[in-house]
Amino acid sequence: MKIICVGRNYADHAKELKNPVPKEPVIFMKPDSAIIRNNQPFFIPKFSQNIHYEVELVLKIKKIGKNVSEKYANKYYDHIGIGIDFTARDLQSKLKEKGLPWEKAKGFDGSAPLGKFISKTNIKDLTNINFHLDINKETVQKGNTKNMLFSFDAIIAHVSQYFALKIGDLIFTGTPAGVGSVNINDQLECYIEDEKLLSFRVK
Repeated sequence: MKIICVGRNYADHAKELKNPVPKEPVIFMKPDSAIIRNNQPFFIPKFSQNIHYEVELVLKIKKIGKNVSEKYANKYYDHIGIGIDFTARDLQSKLKEKGLPWEKAKGFDGSAPLGKFISKTNIKDLTNINFHLDINKETVQKGNTKNMLFSFDAIIAHVSQYFALKIGDLIFTGTPAGVGSVNINDQLECYIEDEKLLSFRVK
């Protein structure tokens, strides 16, 4: 199982970090050791003083695919979940300044808390999904798939040109604007529409 992530998939988020809006999906990956399941706590790593939350919708791949056509991409997933792409922003900035890869800032252990999944048949319109993140009962990020630069199907088609999709692979589809730092004892709760699918504490 691999974790494929899409960066800068919401224009407002790209702008808030002063990044250019991409013309094709920006892809990076996390190892499976990044996943935290079952609402287990997230521990702030010692190597960073500025861990940012990024709430994202997550696709779970259900069949093997390579060079998938966009018009058939919807057949490759049937569940959608929600997760957090934690980013060591200070470390990422240092690596980017040096022109180095920034997997250490994105793929460190525990950097991908993952919530429950729901069947896409329970969602009326995949191009109009509301999702949000609350920290300590206050909403800090709100997104809607209508604002994605690249749709679920476009992402799958693009990714499958480079990486064969396998059953159980996860695709984090990008975060909306509103990212920020987490602190010890913060309680994070992630929702698709009004359904809470992920809740955990920062330690």
